[in-house]
Amino acid sequence: MNKLLVIILCVLLPPLGVFVARGAGKDLLINIVLTIFFWVPGMIHGLWVATR
Repeated sequence: MNKLLVIILCVLLPPLGVFVARGAGKDLLINIVLTIFFWVPGMIHGLWVATR
């Protein structure tokens, strides 16, 4: 999938962006927990996973 689209997904819906970038796994679980606590940590983690 296009990397720009994944980055946009990570900003709007961080768990969805991580799922598209990495699939279901520990990164997705970590991102869901961070997004539930507060949006910004989930978004930062999602961008980090998508761009590494």
